[in-house]
Amino acid sequence: MTELYVMRHGETDWNRQHRFQGQIDVPLNAAGRAQAQRLARRLVDESFDVVVASDLLRARTTAELAAAGHTVVCEPLWREQSFGVLEGLNAATIIDRHPDLWTQWLLHDADYALPGGGESVRMFHARVLDALQCLAHRHGGARIAVFTHGGVLDMLWRAAREEPLHGPRRCEIPNTGINRLRWRDGTLEILQWADAAHLEGLPEQPDTTPLGVRAETARLDAR
Repeated sequence: MTELYVMRHGETDWNRQHRFQGQIDVPLNAAGRAQAQRLARRLVDESFDVVVASDLLRARTTAELAAAGHTVVCEPLWREQSFGVLEGLNAATIIDRHPDLWTQWLLHDADYALPGGGESVRMFHARVLDALQCLAHRHGGARIAVFTHGGVLDMLWRAAREEPLHGPRRCEIPNTGINRLRWRDGTLEILQWADAAHLEGLPEQPDTTPLGVRAETARLDAR
């Protein structure tokens, strides 16, 4: 049995601006650093055999702040999904510049990959499960901390709950929330999800509803 604590990175300015971050290297903002420091206090009594992070700056910095004293192993397989030409853009800009891509994105088709190097959800899901299986194979029976991204956590949620890949995200994924999972005999189990008690008193986080769903809802409400 391998026990995993999987945590999303701290907040960035692009989270606040509701931009597609994808694989662009965006730093933590002041709120994100405060969240990571709160997480460090929450984890101070936890013992980890291995600490792994996405190699993207926001996840790597969160790991360095929250798991100080541990060696952080950076692994590109734990990166966020690639959104191709939409990376760096918010909904209003995408609707203006790429209306056809926006329409296609709102279908939440698991096999659709955005142009410019984007990954389909099915491709992304396979990468995340590969990352998980490689980690469990190398460190079977260990207690592992993983610092990663919202999309990665969505893929783990769907895998554990055997939910379809088609359709929008249906789980809460707060910045620096703690998600405890267990990998045993090739099966992933969720023990605890979206524990953010350590963030009490900090400013409210940006909405984690998927960008396309949020913007489409706003558009319909405006009619």
